Amino acid sequence: MSPVIHRVSWAEADETLKSIRFKVFVEEQSVPVEEELDGMDEVSTHFLATVGGNPVGVARLMPSGQIGRMAVLIAYRRHGIGAQLLRAAVKEALKNGFPEPFLHAQTHALSFYSANGFEAIGEIFLDAGIEHRAMRYIGHT
Repeated sequence: MSPVIHRVSWAEADETLKSIRFKVFVEEQSVPVEEELDGMDEVSTHFLATVGGNPVGVARLMPSGQIGRMAVLIAYRRHGIGAQLLRAAVKEALKNGFPEPFLHAQTHALSFYSANGFEAIGEIFLDAGIEHRAMRYIGHT
């Protein structure tokens, strides 16, 4: 499985980005739609992963340097697509002058982010009823 990562704008790809995020966050994880759509999409940089031309994963980089809304369709997980999306977002953040990109990881995904150069900071907190922990990019060791 060889994904292609595209840098896209919300204006050009909002329906595709929303479709993947809604499947993962709203349908799978029961996140309320009003929490999923937080008003930051128009000002964020988005990344879209495709396999064979089919959209399978997304991520976004907010103007603050925060990476979020990482989602890969269930049939495409555990194939390195999330790691490639994350690398693209980190590279863009570093290019834009954020030496320490950060994110809020769902606690079940802490090891994924740790393996990709992030370290956990602070305490566990709830976001949309799901346990999260702040993480910052420290690079690969």
